[in-house]
Amino acid sequence: MKTRITELLGIEYPVVQGAMARIADGGLAGAVSEAGGLGIIACGGARPEWIRDQVARARALTSKPIGMNVMLMDPRADEVAELVVELGVEVVTTGAGSPANYMKAWKEAGVKVVPVVASSALAARMERLGADAVVAEGTEAGGHIGELTTMALIPAVCEKVSIPVIGAGGIVDGRGMLAAFALGAEGVQCGTRFLTVEECGVHEAWKEKVLAAKDSDTIVTGRGTGHPVRGLKNKFARECRKMELAAQSGEELEGMYAGSLARAVAGDVENGSVMAGQVAALVTERGTAAGVITEMVREAEALAGRSMEALAAMNAQRERA
Repeated sequence: MKTRITELLGIEYPVVQGAMARIADGGLAGAVSEAGGLGIIACGGARPEWIRDQVARARALTSKPIGMNVMLMDPRADEVAELVVELGVEVVTTGAGSPANYMKAWKEAGVKVVPVVASSALAARMERLGADAVVAEGTEAGGHIGELTTMALIPAVCEKVSIPVIGAGGIVDGRGMLAAFALGAEGVQCGTRFLTVEECGVHEAWKEKVLAAKDSDTIVTGRGTGHPVRGLKNKFARECRKMELAAQSGEELEGMYAGSLARAVAGDVENGSVMAGQVAALVTERGTAAGVITEMVREAEALAGRSMEALAAMNAQRERA
């Protein structure tokens, strides 16, 4: 399964692990990269010492390419951007802002720059800045989200840019992978699916909540703040909804999320923000990073073969008619 994404990033399979805040560390990233995908260390809100340790941890697990994610609204974004070059990672993904200030240094260092976008206009802007590829992430995804669905976003982005597109949001298996490819993507990014693998260090209570999720169990909060977030329904999410309905202005919602992610990371899955995508309902097994990637690619290839056979049969039937 070779695409422009595998060639660009130097990976075996066009599967990128999402940069889940406070979750995607060097252990998970190293395992995903060693399995042939691209592991990403989530650096948003992290201290430089932690980032250095996690890159070293990933390097101890694999000699294959790894990536870092820079949240551009992070007060430490300048420092993290410098670490991307200093630590010699092969890929950087970005979100929550424009990487324009760092693009020159990253490109000169040979780093592949892959911004996450939620609209075709933003994707085109990133291409003009010199991005090597973009991640088109639909609203089905967990964590911070945009408005467009993956089904609508991927083809819209593919029509606007010439650089490779990675589809994200609502992709958990080979079916989603093949669908993203049919829409024009040349790779996929998955976050929720990697939450329950052995190499993911997220709290056991978080994993169990994902494994028990139904298809109606995610909720979007924070639209009134301008920073909507998708997570699993719990006491915290319901309280956020009540606050939003009662608020007369955005100022009243400031601080709504304060400490919520830390509580969830510590295992309080009722009073914390348990981020997960709509496909949580399809995550029913634990497994390993390697197992997830292998099965996803195998299923996508098998489905592609059957689709071609069905198309050939339809064409033959038309000819006979």
